Amino acid sequence: MALGIGTLVLLVLAFTRIPFDAHRWLGTAGGTCDHPPEVILLLGGSGMPSGPELMRCDAAATLAKSAPTARIILVIPNDPVLAEAMSAELIAKGVVRSRIELLMHGRNTREQALDARAALHRTRQRYTAIVTAPENMYRTLLTFRKVGFTAVCGVPAFDHALFDDLRYQHRGIGGKPYVPDISTSMDLRYNFWNQLKLEITCLREYAALAYYKANGWI
Repeated sequence: MALGIGTLVLLVLAFTRIPFDAHRWLGTAGGTCDHPPEVILLLGGSGMPSGPELMRCDAAATLAKSAPTARIILVIPNDPVLAEAMSAELIAKGVVRSRIELLMHGRNTREQALDARAALHRTRQRYTAIVTAPENMYRTLLTFRKVGFTAVCGVPAFDHALFDDLRYQHRGIGGKPYVPDISTSMDLRYNFWNQLKLEITCLREYAALAYYKANGWI
């Protein structure tokens, strides 16, 4: 019974903008950067190439151009292939290799924060930008602040919307007359499914926030 009600609630919410707003909140509630940082921490861990890592690299490279003297530190698990792939992506986007530093060990946000504290103990008070996925940003900022980074801000790697008219002529491209014509419904073709994915993403992150809170990590 409870499972059925929960599923129904998720389906109904997927027709609203609530999942979008919840995801946006996770990306911005912890504070976003308002001026060029002295240090850029690019967090990774999703594998490369992948959508999340490519978006993070794009956000970090854009930020690096506005902060030409900032250190760029990849904070990732101990995966040389990932390190080289992310470095190559940054270089392809105009970042000089000599600016890129590696901090390879952390397998989750807590470990990455502890590694960064140990490696940057003399510079923890400097204005530091953290680049990561939007859904992870709020927890990441709280975690880094908990270990002593007092001047961190977020650069959430949001994806970019496609601005084009995706409506089409159902019969014009061979659509069967007995199949429902959804050619002009963006809600049924895309929005509903995107919102449904955001719901799962946000639910997972809220569970992670509760877990980190229970452990005293945030």
